Amino acid sequence: MTPCATSSVSNTNFQQATPSKDRKPMHYSNSENITESHEYGRGAPLCSPLPSHLQSHSDSIHPARDAERSPSEYNRSVPFRSSWETEAPIGVFDSGAGGLTILSALRRELPHENYIYFGDTAHCPYGVRSDAEIIELSCQISQFLIDQGAKLIVVACNTASQAALNTLRASFSVPFIGVVPAVKPAARATKKGRIGVAATNQAAKALYLRQLIDEFAGGIEVYAVGCPELVTLVEQGELDGRVVEEEVQHALQPLLKEGVDVIVLGCTHFPALRPVIEHITNHHVQVIDSGSAVARRTRSVLEAEALIRHADPHSSSGELHLWCSGDPTAFSSVASKLLGYPVVAAQSGI
Repeated sequence: MTPCATSSVSNTNFQQATPSKDRKPMHYSNSENITESHEYGRGAPLCSPLPSHLQSHSDSIHPARDAERSPSEYNRSVPFRSSWETEAPIGVFDSGAGGLTILSALRRELPHENYIYFGDTAHCPYGVRSDAEIIELSCQISQFLIDQGAKLIVVACNTASQAALNTLRASFSVPFIGVVPAVKPAARATKKGRIGVAATNQAAKALYLRQLIDEFAGGIEVYAVGCPELVTLVEQGELDGRVVEEEVQHALQPLLKEGVDVIVLGCTHFPALRPVIEHITNHHVQVIDSGSAVARRTRSVLEAEALIRHADPHSSSGELHLWCSGDPTAFSSVASKLLGYPVVAAQSGI
């Protein structure tokens, strides 16, 4: 087992994002024709290089593809599982509250499972952090979840999946499920041949997004834009109202003016704003996220690993425990709003 590298990552207070007024989306039509956004700077690299000590894991496995288990787990028979192994919780983490949209999809697909969720609100948003920082934070959170007994971990964050999933799989023996922008179903759904991807700043310009487009969206115009202000809205629990509609309209305008007929929600925070997005587009644009696909994939991996928790005749659903690295009172309030039922989070520093 190769341990995650250790380094120091500073805490930052969550701040309101201030996007550029004249920002333009990243435009992908093929691997040789890429127009950089003014927001990121023409000619800047699409993805920052990883430190040399982490590069050995960055290229060998595509993040968040079908091969969701650690490499060492592939070629072995499925063992008999004891009851305590199947009773163990599924770990889920995100930079903040956005991964709760994935948690909701998981609980619909696998209602009898126990869950432990970690929102890294002390370091949110991840979209403005370097790959090295995101890898280190993801390793620390994964270790915390494993210490809590997690049998499988869902990286419910697009940015963390793209930056850290390879290292996590190489460093820990539990299965990991990642999240990717739903480019493939969007390419199938578009009738105009023009799709938009709303993501974090980092994910919108990531090399991995370009690889997905090259593989699954040949001949289709794809426009990607960073929308950090939407992350801010969700983290503050602001999910509706006139001001929210104006913010969402402004954030997505670079995509809408390109005439896209499908928008991919490339950040797990954004499904919380789906009703607003559908309203401002008059339901003329199809909105796609990865939640249901991640939940189905999780079921598939649990079944393959013989880790499915059987229904408890005395309870209709499994237990849920929420943790955060920042203010637990604020996180509990936002989480209750997103989940639709009251929850109380505990705080743990990482």
